[in-house]
Amino acid sequence: MDIIETIKEQIANNTILLYMKGSPNAPQCGFSARASQAVMGCGEKFAYVDILQNPEIRANLPKYANWPTFPQLWVGGELVGGSDIVLEMFEKGELQTLIKDAAAKAKAAEA
Repeated sequence: MDIIETIKEQIANNTILLYMKGSPNAPQCGFSARASQAVMGCGEKFAYVDILQNPEIRANLPKYANWPTFPQLWVGGELVGGSDIVLEMFEKGELQTLIKDAAAKAKAAEA
């Protein structure tokens, strides 16, 4: 499968998706650590992709997303942003609302 198709599928199939270096429990950079902590702090399940284990995604996602850096948080198929944006939204309470609303919509769609 084409890597862009793989990326599109990951985004479509995961309501809350964090592309990061490492994993939420073992992040491999400070930006990924802060972003994953903020997302975990919202209290909903989320998926992640370790771009260090997926060099093709690491190389192609910035072009697809038109966003040059990692981590990248995607919610409901839309790019939210990177570490600074995620942290700022979390501190304002906006990230919690965005993630809870997206998770509720996904659960309603499954029912």
